[in-house]
Amino acid sequence: MSKADVVATICEALAAGDVAVAKNIARAQYPFVPGAAPKRQYTELESLRIFFRDGFIDRYSGARLIFPGTLRLLSKLLPDEFPAHPNWKMSESHEIYWELFPTIDHVVPVARGGADAPENWVTTSMVRNAAKANWTLEELGWVLLEPGHDGA
Repeated sequence: MSKADVVATICEALAAGDVAVAKNIARAQYPFVPGAAPKRQYTELESLRIFFRDGFIDRYSGARLIFPGTLRLLSKLLPDEFPAHPNWKMSESHEIYWELFPTIDHVVPVARGGADAPENWVTTSMVRNAAKANWTLEELGWVLLEPGHDGA
């Protein structure tokens, strides 16, 4: 039964005036799973280890990403061409930081029971990380690609 079918069945029970049955269906077939720990902050060293392990490849799209120091240097040397807001405000930052700046993502989201450990961390872009949010790869129809090699 699809999730939409489960919701339809819950609504049918409610329409029939049977709140208890609706609750039981929801709890059994589409349960609420409370969120987990707050957002994780990685040290620069932890992040760099994962970026190098993954070869600076977005493990969800296969796109090549750029070493963060290079992007920061571009902002310093060409601030009008590559502006970067300190808090990543999109209206004040060049899109390069969303598309090519590597970040860490949990393959299995912590909020969905995934471990906060290097085995569950992968390199991805800021835009892919934001799009994935707390969804699983299966739910999105995404696959985990092999890491790149030697920064390729």
